[in-house]
Amino acid sequence: MTKTRRGLLIILSSPSGAGKSTLSRMLLDWDPSLRFSVSATTRDPRSGEIDGREYYFKTRDEFEKLIASDGMLEHAKVFDNFYGSPKEPIESAVSKGIDIVFDVDWQGGQQIRASSMKNDVISIFILPPSITELERRLNARGQDSIEVVASRMSKSKDEISHWNEYEYLIVNNDLQQSFEALKSILIAERTKQVRRNDLEFLIGNLNTEFDAVS
Repeated sequence: MTKTRRGLLIILSSPSGAGKSTLSRMLLDWDPSLRFSVSATTRDPRSGEIDGREYYFKTRDEFEKLIASDGMLEHAKVFDNFYGSPKEPIESAVSKGIDIVFDVDWQGGQQIRASSMKNDVISIFILPPSITELERRLNARGQDSIEVVASRMSKSKDEISHWNEYEYLIVNNDLQQSFEALKSILIAERTKQVRRNDLEFLIGNLNTEFDAVS
């Protein structure tokens, strides 16, 4: 039988502190069939990290060859290291009907939407209810210094300016309500006619049954 559909590339972006990573984890807990995109990096593995689980660890030469051969869906240089999403494992998963979640910034989202897999993409931007609340959440996490929080806040205006590049917008005023909205988007996208490649088979069977009982 024909597979129901190809998998989806689910892009989640937001300014730091708006809830993107929390909502990603909630989505993965809700549906264990989802996979979180594993990035490649040229940085050294940290204690306890395993290649292919936390990251695909690449040499700089290996990473640059992937870029040159169009083997990366998206990539960026952060300080002295490269980070990005290798295309081959993602294409393999999507061809099997597996949905992949990407927790990326607007630049990564742009690259994925411009890639050869753009027809598999759904893009969702998470907005904070206010800038005051965004700053409160960053401080409440207790993970960053005052200087780091200030740096994240200074970047948030530029990040938010890219909201209109996304198909869906969720204002994360209430985490549970935002999660329900996120689930609804995924359910709707999975059932779109354009994404189903089994409909001709299914309708053919239904028509055969009509013929049998008429």
